[in-house]
Amino acid sequence: MSKTDLKEVGTIKVEGKPYNIAVAGGSGKVHEHGEGHDHDGHDHAHGHSHGDPKIYAGIFEDSQVKDRPLSDYAGDWQSVYPFLQDGTLDPVWKHKAEKGTASVEDIRKEYEVGYKTDVDRITIEGGVVTFYKDGKPSKATYAYDGKEILTYKKGNRGVRFIFKKAEGDASAPQFIQFSDHGIAPNKADHYHLYWGNDRAALLNEVTNWPTYYPSTMEAKEIVAEMKAH
Repeated sequence: MSKTDLKEVGTIKVEGKPYNIAVAGGSGKVHEHGEGHDHDGHDHAHGHSHGDPKIYAGIFEDSQVKDRPLSDYAGDWQSVYPFLQDGTLDPVWKHKAEKGTASVEDIRKEYEVGYKTDVDRITIEGGVVTFYKDGKPSKATYAYDGKEILTYKKGNRGVRFIFKKAEGDASAPQFIQFSDHGIAPNKADHYHLYWGNDRAALLNEVTNWPTYYPSTMEAKEIVAEMKAH
């Protein structure tokens, strides 16, 4: 069967009672959201390789999911929310609208809710995570607290890697949960972070997903990454 027009291109003889066998090819790169935010199947692509495209799209077996260390997220990270606010990401919304059925304004509204945060910078070094709000740091040491596999409305899945506060500033959250499309140890090149004091409640959060890219990246580079697909 042709993967382009689904027309039959050949048959295979089999023993016994006849069965219809359809064979289709393809990369499997669905690229729907496979993370904590459901997005109703809305595209959220980046210009770098994420390994297996099926995993990136949220299609995987439980046995493939492995524990991950905090060091996967080590570094100095910037929120992309300010870039949404100042219009820098407008070309991204236009690009997404041209590819799909939603309007530029509807897409922007979705990401306005998704990216919204007052934590504009996060640094992660060793077990210490520092949150910067209005330039003021709040930090704590975090220890791994397991992983949770989530299934979204579209049927795709994602994994939250969870860390619990061991000690630190009272203003630092009790729990932080990372989602970056990955399901096994690998250095993150961006991530979505959920934080708060109720572990279970955070797992139900699928509309607000503060997103962080390396602080060394310029705005135009982030735009290019988001438009790459």
